[in-house]
This record gives sequence, C-alpha cells and structure tokens, in this order.
Amino acid sequence: MSESTIKHPAKWVPTLYTAEGLPFVIVNVVSVLMYKSMKLTDAQITLFTGMMTVPWALKPLWGPLIEMFPSKKLFVVATQFGAGIAFGLLALSLGSANFFTWTLIFLCLAAFNSAIHDTAADGIYLNVLDDKRQAEYVGWQGAFYNVGKILSQGLFVWIAGRLEKIYGIVPAWTIVMCSFGAILVALALWHMRFLPDSRRKAKAATMEQNVTDFANIFVTFFKKQYVWWGIAFLIIYRFAEGQALKIAPLFLRAGRDVGGLGLSTEDVGIMYGVFPPLALILGSMAAGYFAADRGLRKSMMVLCAAFNLPFFVYLGLALSQPTDQTVITIALSFEYFGYGVGFVGLQLYMMQQIAPGPYKMAHYSFATALMQLGMLIPSSISGVVSDALGYKHFFIWVMFATIPSFLVSWFVPFRDTSADHATVANERPKEEVAVI
Repeated sequence: MSESTIKHPAKWVPTLYTAEGLPFVIVNVVSVLMYKSMKLTDAQITLFTGMMTVPWALKPLWGPLIEMFPSKKLFVVATQFGAGIAFGLLALSLGSANFFTWTLIFLCLAAFNSAIHDTAADGIYLNVLDDKRQAEYVGWQGAFYNVGKILSQGLFVWIAGRLEKIYGIVPAWTIVMCSFGAILVALALWHMRFLPDSRRKAKAATMEQNVTDFANIFVTFFKKQYVWWGIAFLIIYRFAEGQALKIAPLFLRAGRDVGGLGLSTEDVGIMYGVFPPLALILGSMAAGYFAADRGLRKSMMVLCAAFNLPFFVYLGLALSQPTDQTVITIALSFEYFGYGVGFVGLQLYMMQQIAPGPYKMAHYSFATALMQLGMLIPSSISGVVSDALGYKHFFIWVMFATIPSFLVSWFVPFRDTSADHATVANERPKEEVAVI
C-alpha cells in the first residue's frame, strides 16, 4: 500500500472526529445519566459535571504548548490513549466506597485529554489538507462528530439500560465505561498507523517566540471593534440552553411522582440515539442555507428564536407527563432541530464577527472558549435551581431565562470586517495553527 493511500483523508478524518465527539458527550451527557442511575441528586450531578466544561474553555492555552513540538500526531495518539485509560480506571472505581470522588477525578482527566486532543487534531486537519481538501471534508467533521454522539448517548446508553436489568447498575456501567476506554485505545492504535504526521520541516518556535506570539494574539483580540459586545453575546446566548439541556436527561429519568417521566436508562438511549441527532444535523444544514441567503445580521433573531423557543417542549412534557415514547421522541427531535438551527447563529457570529483579521484561527479558538464559559455557569447551577423549584417550575424558569438571549441578539452590533479580510493575505499560516 502506498504512502498516499495510507494518508487518504477518508481513512483518518472520520475516525479522528469520532474520537473528538465521543469523550465530550461521555463527560457532559452520559456521565449525567450514569450518576442518575446511581441515585445522586440533580444538584450534585449538575454542579460537578458542569465544571467538567472547564478544560474545553481553556483550549486556547494548549495551542502554544503543542506548537512547540514539531509533531501534532504525537499529541493526538497520546491523548486518545490517555482518555481511554481514564475511562478504564473510571470503570474500575465504580464499585469503590468513594466512587463519586474517583469517577470525577477520572472524568476530569478524560476531559483534559479530550480538550488537548481537539486542539492537536484540528491542527493536523489544517496543516495536512489544502484548502480544497479542507472544504471537501468539512462536512465529514460534523457528521462523524455526531457519530460519536450517537454511539455514546444512544447505543451505549441503551446497552447500559439493558445491562442494568440483567447485572445491576454498577456492573452495567463498568462494562460500558470499559467499552468506551477500549474504543478510544483502538482509535489510538488506528491513528498510529493511518494518521498523517503534521511534522514541520522548519525549526520549532522557541518558548520566547511562543510567548510573544501569544501575547500579540491576546492584545489584538481585545482591540477588535465591539469585542466586549461579542464576549457578552457568546456568554449570554446560551444562558437558557446551559440549564435546560443539563436537566433534560435527568428529567427524563426522574420518577413520575417527582415530576419526571420515569423512563429507564434503556428508554433514554433509544430516544436519544437516532432521531434527535439526525434532526440536529438537518437543522444545522437548513440554517446554514437560510443564513447564507439572508446574511447573519438579518437572520440572527430568527436563529435565536429557533434556538430558545423549542425549550417549550420540556415544559410541555413536564406538564403533561406523557407515557407514549413516540410522542416523547418526536418532542425531543423537534427541540434538537431547533437547537441545530440556533447554534448556527452562534457559529457564524464567531466566524464572521470574532475571528476575521490577523490570527483568525486563534481568535476563533478564543471565541469557542468563551462560548464554553457560557455553558459552564448555567449548567453548574441548574441542578440547585431544579431541586428548589421542581421540574415543572424549573422549565417555566427556563423560558424566562431565554429573555437575555433575545436581548443580546437584538442589541449586539455588527462590525464591518472588510478591513480585517484585507489583511488575511499577510498572515503567517504557521502562527495561526499555533492556537487552534
């Protein structure tokens, strides 16, 4: 087999972005369902799993460190091994007396590995593929990131539910978490063979150069016009989402006597597994064409409405407590479709308003970190609010919590980025990759 055949993007782009999606969903969604099965309170679950967003919020800090090394493949393979081992150790700790403490430690290790992995993986994608190939395979990124979501949030949650009934809760989740670890180790072994090496021929930058570049990137970011409006937008836009989506799986699992839907882990795996992720993909595609036709400024309020108003779904489910799983799946799919539409508004704002200019990729990375901060705070407090109000009143509160998102979407100013685009030709590509 020739080297060019081995390095073909079809052999590593799908697996690389599945490896990105898998740990993120395990840490932020699947762990929530696991802890719910193990009878922890909503406040405990949301506070500690919400804090797991921190490593992804720190992603811009990994870039200068990774760029000091000529090969990013080393980081990708090592962090996949690291996350796999972390999930294996997590599985072994589930039967211990202090399981909550140990599992949080191993989830945190998996989260840091995943955040570093994402930075290095995106660096390989941008370094190895030319502009044409990047455009050809960008759709593969989103599709296989969602394959990771379908596998972890759907198939393996369903498996956990089945195993809970046969072997009990702890053995079920031990098997599932070990399986996650084995998948990531297998992906690491695959990428040792097939992932291209983005090793640079030029001498790696010195520590002093990296510090200087990072300082300049930081300064130019805060010199952008309307940057503080942009920061406010990135943080506030997700205020309701951060609360609703953290509590939603807990609400589905909670007993009907406390206002939940009383679904089993297996039921949740089936409902989340196929139709909601497909609806999200369709919503994202539809919103992309819509915004491309109208422009972001004219589309923003429509995208914001699509993002926030479908949270009424959860309020409707809390008020009616339906037992028909088809009805529940349709409701969840509708909400995911709206989420897919509305999230495009956030992505385009980062691409078109925050990123343009020198250090485009670096500033986009800063924006994604601020976006994660917008999830961290509301998701961390959501359990306390839910426990205090109950599910019905909590989802009423969520609808009021959408108001800041509408306000910031209405008032946020849009800057003219034509001057930024004029300077892109003078950027140094390797410096851009340094802070992806």
